Amino acid sequence: MLKDNVYIKSGRQKNMKDREATQIIIAIFILSIVLGFTHLISLEYSQVGFAILFAFIIISINILSKKFIAAKLDSNVIHEIWQFQKYGFKPSRKFKRAKLFGVIIPLLLTAFSIGSLKVMSILTYETTALKRRAARRHGAYSYTEMTDWHIALIGAGGIIATLLIAFISYWIPGLQLLTKGAIYYTFWNMIPFSKLDGTQIYMGSRVLWTTLEIITVIFTLYAVILV
Repeated sequence: MLKDNVYIKSGRQKNMKDREATQIIIAIFILSIVLGFTHLISLEYSQVGFAILFAFIIISINILSKKFIAAKLDSNVIHEIWQFQKYGFKPSRKFKRAKLFGVIIPLLLTAFSIGSLKVMSILTYETTALKRRAARRHGAYSYTEMTDWHIALIGAGGIIATLLIAFISYWIPGLQLLTKGAIYYTFWNMIPFSKLDGTQIYMGSRVLWTTLEIITVIFTLYAVILV
C-alpha cells in the first residue's frame, strides 16, 4: 500500500511538472507574439526570431528567480497561464469555466493596437510549503504553511530579476527589444489585480509592493520616453 501511495504521489508530481512546462511554453509563445507583432506583420522574420529568444529569456529568468527564492523558503512554486473566473463579490458571480485571460487579453489588445500596446500579463504562480519546511522551521516564529509575506518575497524575486535583465541589456547594443520587453513585462505583472504577481506582493507587504511599483514606473517611463 505504501509503495502504491509513493507511485501515486510521484505520478501527480510528474503531471504537475509536465503541465507547468506546457503552460510556460505557451506563455513564451504568447510573449513572443506580443514582443514581435510589428515585425511579424512586416514579415521581418529575423526580428521575430529575436522576439522569441527574448521572450524565452524574460520568462525563464523570472520563473527561475521565483523558484530559487521558493527553494530557500522550503517551498515550491508552480506557474500557470493567468485564468479569471470570479467577477463579483458574491460566490455565484463567476464564469462556469475559467477564462484564459493570460492568452486572450495580450493577443487581443496587441492585435487591436497593431502592436503598440504590449500587454504582458500572462502567467501567475501558486506557492505551497514542502514537507521538510515543518521539520526545519521551529521555535516561536515557525510557520509550517506559507505566509503572505513569504509568497510576496517569491513574487518580488521574479520582479527584481526581470528589472535586472532590463538594466543589464540596456548597456548592450542591439538589445533594445529585450530591455523594453523586460520592463513592460514587469509593469503589467505588478498590477494588483486577480492573481497577478502584483496582487500577491501587495497582499504580503504594501511597503514592498509600493517600493517595487515606484521603481517599475520609473523604468517604464524611461522606456516609453527615452529608449
